[in-house]
Amino acid sequence: MQAIPESVDVAGLGGALIDALIRIDETELLAEEGFPRGCTTMIPDARWQGLYQRLGGADTMSLQSGGSCANTIATLGLMGATARFCGQVGRDHLGDIYARALTEACGGHCLHKTGDHPTGKCLSVVSIQDAERTMLSDMGAAVHLAGLGDFDEVIRRSGMLYLTGYALLGPPMRDRAMEAIAIANQAQIPVALSAADPFVVEATADLMRHLLEEFVDVAFFNKHEARALTGLPPEEAARLLAEDVDIAVVTLSAEGSLVRRGDEQHRCAAHLVEAVDATGAGDAFAAGFLFGLAHDWPLPAAADLGSRVAALTVGQLGAVVRDRSRLQAAVSASQPR
Repeated sequence: MQAIPESVDVAGLGGALIDALIRIDETELLAEEGFPRGCTTMIPDARWQGLYQRLGGADTMSLQSGGSCANTIATLGLMGATARFCGQVGRDHLGDIYARALTEACGGHCLHKTGDHPTGKCLSVVSIQDAERTMLSDMGAAVHLAGLGDFDEVIRRSGMLYLTGYALLGPPMRDRAMEAIAIANQAQIPVALSAADPFVVEATADLMRHLLEEFVDVAFFNKHEARALTGLPPEEAARLLAEDVDIAVVTLSAEGSLVRRGDEQHRCAAHLVEAVDATGAGDAFAAGFLFGLAHDWPLPAAADLGSRVAALTVGQLGAVVRDRSRLQAAVSASQPR
């Protein structure tokens, strides 16, 4: 654990997965290995390492810190917020790369390291033909976090605790998520939760509803996740979600987003770009929105920044925009005058 800042805008807890990205004609590889195109396939560490070396390893791939929550926290750090991420990596080369990437983005991290499991990783094979992404993942150390350690003090010094639905899928990470939420609740720290994926909503529906009703202050859903939980179209889903949380956000892809607080609702436009890789767009939107909240912006301005950051992400390969100047330009464009 590194030194804890006196105050933290957003503290995030989640799975730490190294992202290894490569753009190729993947037809032969997928046919030989039997991986379904455009899907995520879980594979063991040894097979992952074999594929990684076959495709050229670090010589041909971009390696960055990943995992949905970590993407949001890294983006916040790159935007200039004080943000810290807690997760777990292995005591290995990929874990060292992960820690360095987080430090570059945020100035520090709250990572735990273990010798019992390798660093979790996701090999993202992006087609040069149509940008379709096939993901090959080994969760490794990411899902075996045994305790929060000093991260409990980071939460107490934070303006907000942020988690995604992935942290709720099963123990021990689900236990850590509940501990973190309890600490935030005790310290009267707001909690933000992103639903993560429709399959996560379906798998954790009862727990997610309980958290929304009792502990969550800011909720992020896309229109598919909102329907999975409520069975309703976006506007009605936003209205229903806002009965439980302070701020409900439902993103609508190219149609923008709905933001609701009580009876106050805003329809916010998207910033459209030519799509290169849509992975991480929701994580980026959450980062922009939370940056706005951390700086007391009006909701439409926060949503506009979320849309700008999401557009930057969709227009590149990779889930985190690491060009600070482009992110700062987005902040300046959305900042209330």
